[in-house]
Amino acid sequence: MAQECTHIENAISFVTLPPGPLRCEECVNKGMSWVHLRMCTKCGHVGCCDSSPGRHATNHFRSTNHPIIKSAEPGEEWYWCFVDEVAFAMKQVQ
Repeated sequence: MAQECTHIENAISFVTLPPGPLRCEECVNKGMSWVHLRMCTKCGHVGCCDSSPGRHATNHFRSTNHPIIKSAEPGEEWYWCFVDEVAFAMKQVQ
C-alpha cells in the first residue's frame, strides 16, 4: 500500500458536484437505498459507498479504472485513491 496517491496529476480533473439533490442512480434504478455518496473525479459519476449494499462507487472504479473518488457528503472534503488505497485532502497536495 502506498503512503501517498500517485495518480493525482493525471486523474483529478476537478469535476464539481452537480447542482441539486445527489443520488446513486444505480440504487434508484434497482430500488435500493444508500448510506453515503462518492463522486468520481475523472468523469463525475456519483455512486454509493462500500457501506451501502450496492457499492456502486467501487463498481464504477472496477469497470472504468478511474482511480480517485471524493466524498459527495456535505462538509466532507476528502478523496480516496482505489489503486494506492490512500485517503487524502486536496489541500495536502496543492
